[in-house]
Amino acid sequence: MASEQIFPKGLGGLGTVEEIEAVGARGWNVLREDLSLPVAVLVKPRVEHNLRWMTEFVQKYGVFLAPHGKTTMAAKLFGRQMDEGAWGITLATAQQCAVAHAHGVRRILMANELIGRANFELVSDIIAGGTTFYTLVDSPDLVCQLGSFFQGRGQKLRVLVELGVNGGRTGTRTDEQTQAVVDAIAQWSGSLLLCGVEVYEGVLKDEAGIREYLGRAVDTVKQLQKQGAFAQDERVILSGAGSAWYDVVADVFAAVRDEVDVVLRPGCYLTSDAGIYRVAQQEIGQRNSIARAVDTDRGSTLQSALEVWAYVQSVPEPGLAIVGMGKRDVAFDSGLPVAVWHFRPGVHREPARASSAWETVKLMDQHAYLQVPQDADIKVGDMLGFEISHPCLTFDKWRYVAMVDESYNVLEAIPTYF
Repeated sequence: MASEQIFPKGLGGLGTVEEIEAVGARGWNVLREDLSLPVAVLVKPRVEHNLRWMTEFVQKYGVFLAPHGKTTMAAKLFGRQMDEGAWGITLATAQQCAVAHAHGVRRILMANELIGRANFELVSDIIAGGTTFYTLVDSPDLVCQLGSFFQGRGQKLRVLVELGVNGGRTGTRTDEQTQAVVDAIAQWSGSLLLCGVEVYEGVLKDEAGIREYLGRAVDTVKQLQKQGAFAQDERVILSGAGSAWYDVVADVFAAVRDEVDVVLRPGCYLTSDAGIYRVAQQEIGQRNSIARAVDTDRGSTLQSALEVWAYVQSVPEPGLAIVGMGKRDVAFDSGLPVAVWHFRPGVHREPARASSAWETVKLMDQHAYLQVPQDADIKVGDMLGFEISHPCLTFDKWRYVAMVDESYNVLEAIPTYF
């Protein structure tokens, strides 16, 4: 039976999965125009730097890392994170968890509520396959649904009670609500194991409010330990941290790291970016001495490792270049892409830094409006490399991302599973 013909974006000259998996042997290079732009690329040395940076950070704090896999949904990258010492992988949906399990991840934290029979069945299969699996609960109703299903399957489901804040997302708002959830779990002791407490601090914006919220989580863990509420023979987990405040979470939760397993869940560190997470990382470096020490040890802070390359396809009027890249290719929810590299095939030997005066001012589905000075040296057929803001919403636009070295030689193709 013939292989499916797929011809994915960026690797459009390759029609089968087998050809794509062997792309590293072709000797392709982005700058030689061997790929069909637009193309998303991961620069391998920067990815590896970021992996080592975060590993050192969590080791210095004495905490664990379960990076959020929904950022990339790339099983090959999950593998690199696990090889670098990650405690497990965090996911957001049952489908995402099934992908990680199918690719060998054997400890999964689903940092979300698990709802619905088909999703219960996916997780049941994951547990039956030998993976240690955790999910969140924030209501007696959900506890009852989960308890009934997994009791019927003869399985035990590990759960963390999620603490929330008024105006936030999921999670209990009061101590009374938290206790009601804990009491409900106790009614299903044969099928549900209470293993810890979870928060997501990213719904808050000020450090003082975040520290108060995290302190509530620490107090809740201590109170539940006094009650004997946690499952016996299970390590107690205290988990939090998106990609903007993970240092504050580590700082507050470190107070109980000798008594429980503190698990941080940032995901965007792997590629960082040129927008919201570059700013966030700069702020982390300003307020956190351990982050500054890792910067010194590693020679720099987190590096932007995800780029999208595209051609200038029209210069229809002075001061405007139209680039063949749009909303179908790059995130636009938290800032527009930034042109950082300029390369003219057949003329330039290597990319030059794009002028800081070149600004992306508008995106359409397949086009970017690049505002440039009227005398800018920019021509049809020029190649531009863009850094992005918010990697999650760039990854999910690509079926494959090309891993390259600093000279843009193609090393392998990274499949995604959105």
